[in-house]
Amino acid sequence: MKEESKDLQKHLVNDFNWDANDVKKLWCFGPEESGTNALVDQTKAVQFMNEVKDHAASSFQWVTREGVMTGEGMRGIRFNITDANLIADSIHRGGGQLLPASRRLFYASQLTAQPRFQEPVFLAEIQSPNDVLNGIYQCIAQRRGTVIGQEPIAGTPLSVIKAYLPVAESFGFPQHLRSLTSGKAFPQCVFDHWATISADPFDPTS
Repeated sequence: MKEESKDLQKHLVNDFNWDANDVKKLWCFGPEESGTNALVDQTKAVQFMNEVKDHAASSFQWVTREGVMTGEGMRGIRFNITDANLIADSIHRGGGQLLPASRRLFYASQLTAQPRFQEPVFLAEIQSPNDVLNGIYQCIAQRRGTVIGQEPIAGTPLSVIKAYLPVAESFGFPQHLRSLTSGKAFPQCVFDHWATISADPFDPTS
């Protein structure tokens, strides 16, 4: 939101296929005004929308910070306000009325939009002798990891393996790796990205 208005509009239209009218009525990003969620006013000729904007935005910030599923932050969700029926008496358009109502609305919208969980993923770099590579591949496969590259280190009998490893599977990873490689492999893990878990969280067998 701190980007120049014209630059931001061009960025969203060209790179993310937003409609030009939606870009002009983008209210905010969230959480903390800089997250990966967006709130857009798509209403047509609805009175008092500017007066309720701040309350709706506050509710949106709250909701995106503490999502409906687990109380965790939301990512990559866009809420479109398509219609509103606002009472003419301004005393009934305050935060006391609008914050709880809009919060429930945002939560309900998320629940009906087939939401999915995301999990953090490490980039693991493992340096080891070439004679224990099979143990490394076995360890990564057992922990839902994905090998993305293997490069020999020139002039040495060593290789560097790069793999994506879900953070949830990383606990005890160094010890497991050492046990399968006779202590010859040395991993380093850094956060890389969030990955969507395809399983439906509403499926009781999930």
